[in-house]
Amino acid sequence: MLGQGNGSFILPYLSQLIDVLKPGISDEALQVRTVTALTLAQLAENVTPYGIDSFESILEPVWFGIRKHRGKSLAAFLKCIGSIIPLMVHDANYEEYSNYYTKELMVIISREFNSPDDDMRKTILKIMIDLPLSTKLIESKKVIKPFFNSFWNRRTASDTGRITKLVVEATNHLALRFDFLDILEHVVYFTKDDNEQLRRLAIETITKMISGNPEELIGLDSQLEIKLVDGILFAFQEQQQQNRIYLLSFQALAKALNIRLKPHLNSIISTILYRMKNNIREIRQQSIDLITIIAPVIKQCSEYDSDNSILNKLILILYESLGEVYPDVLGSIILAIYAAIDSLDKATLYTMTNPSLNQILPTLTPILKNRHEKVQEACIKLIGLIATKNPETINAKEWMRISFELLEMLKSQKRRIRIAANDTFGHIAKTIGPQDVIVMLLNNLRVQERQLRVCTAVAMGIVAETCRPFTVLPAIMNEYRIPEKNVQNGVLKALSFLFEYLDGTMTRDYLFAITPLIEDALVDRDQVHRQTAASVVKRIAINCVGLIDSYDYFEVFVHFLNLILPNIFETSPHVIARILDSVDSVRVVLGNGVFMNYVWAGLFHPARKVRAPYWKMYNSAYVHCSDALVPCYPRIDLQPAQLSVGTQEVQEQRDDYKIEELDLFL
Repeated sequence: MLGQGNGSFILPYLSQLIDVLKPGISDEALQVRTVTALTLAQLAENVTPYGIDSFESILEPVWFGIRKHRGKSLAAFLKCIGSIIPLMVHDANYEEYSNYYTKELMVIISREFNSPDDDMRKTILKIMIDLPLSTKLIESKKVIKPFFNSFWNRRTASDTGRITKLVVEATNHLALRFDFLDILEHVVYFTKDDNEQLRRLAIETITKMISGNPEELIGLDSQLEIKLVDGILFAFQEQQQQNRIYLLSFQALAKALNIRLKPHLNSIISTILYRMKNNIREIRQQSIDLITIIAPVIKQCSEYDSDNSILNKLILILYESLGEVYPDVLGSIILAIYAAIDSLDKATLYTMTNPSLNQILPTLTPILKNRHEKVQEACIKLIGLIATKNPETINAKEWMRISFELLEMLKSQKRRIRIAANDTFGHIAKTIGPQDVIVMLLNNLRVQERQLRVCTAVAMGIVAETCRPFTVLPAIMNEYRIPEKNVQNGVLKALSFLFEYLDGTMTRDYLFAITPLIEDALVDRDQVHRQTAASVVKRIAINCVGLIDSYDYFEVFVHFLNLILPNIFETSPHVIARILDSVDSVRVVLGNGVFMNYVWAGLFHPARKVRAPYWKMYNSAYVHCSDALVPCYPRIDLQPAQLSVGTQEVQEQRDDYKIEELDLFL
């Protein structure tokens, strides 16, 4: 019942609960006292940061209980008082209490650092993470040295359970509360320990400290900087089991030091190149992933070198490694090339000759046929980057050949690969012009696979967004003339995605051009046509909200509403969902006055099947804008003969305050 997340429910009854539990703190049975302390600790954790006034009555008995107990019962009482102290920090009236209890509690915690009981050690670490420690209360030497002596050893590092994570959190908390660089130096010492588990624990802690507080390294002196980089590099070289934490540590280090990493680049890159020759594929892959991480920093460190020789050499080495057999390693190589090219500016790419982008791109084309997901996605992204960075030096025929290969990627079962292929189509279309790419995509609408047709439609929408709609829209609309359901439905899907990517001002410019096509689709006998056309109307209407500044635009949406409304009696769940969405979108554009005139007629129809869809539309409007419907309700005047005496009096009063009828048709 007192699990996490129940604080808001417990808080009103907190005082009563504590009054019930208070006698258990001094009960004769040890087990009762222990369970009571744990229950109070859970209560305090749940109601954080409130409720310190309610806990004030049990502070004294809990504090006396700490001095009487040992072992697991002491751990329970320590957990109880350790959960209450953070509540004092959030209340200014209890600041002195929090300082006193923190100072006294740390004396007991320091004494229990050497406890052989794992539960006690975990409890101590949890308490330390939440305590408001500071140099004003406690001397750092009295805490830091005993802490490192007790917890930073091989016994703790060999425990793969919860305690290692708590040690990382507690060390980071001490670094923030005391001297950050001093504690960092203590941790760096363990990066060169003979035990791999202890080295990994040190790397995890350094990553946590640096990534969360990179500004703390501003005052880092040169000696500690050398120790830090050298320690991380040593641990990276000596690892027996490949772990991602080493890559994350380099990433945090590169982000924190930035250009200050320049003196150490030679040793890092030498290590990478040496490990890339290793026979074990995991080692090669990890070294290549490290290039991906530090490539932006290499660029910043080499910005004063006119030739960017380091990145150029790395690109050459990676390019020569594209014959890698293992797909995981090959995917990492392509991602590393992507990161290196992305770090270079266009001027450098133009002058890069060995290898040039003209050499890299043809090499990637056969790799596209690799069925491994990581290789496919990385290869597609790299092609898109080349199309963005340096498209002019590559022949248009080469781009078209790659585009035909990318069509196969649209069949992939992985969504992220299809997204990458669609984005790359947009980059290629911007490079060579949209005409050839659109013709190829339109021919792809004739296939039988629905997923391929949908992805083709998305690609056409992206091409239209990249190259502007006027370059694509005429070809798409002309394709609708082909009397084939798949092609026409694909065109409508392409229009739906196209208007999803456009903004309102641009959509309004193409409104009159696209209306006849949508009109034809909305009156088609095929349900799928009407469903997709309704989606197109929805996208257009959402884009044009607030932009209808003339009667002509207004009339177009009234025309759409007249064509969509008969479809509300469809029974297919997919169709009716799209229809109702488009109706709601048109309502937002036209306003409630005009729209509700279509609704009133069907609300009270004798047939239930007629009433039901009209009530759906009315309920949707009521939920979204009930206040705006008030002036749109019709005025119903009953004849006096049909009224009772009391009703006639009410009617006479209404006539006295009769106002002019609202023009619901604007």
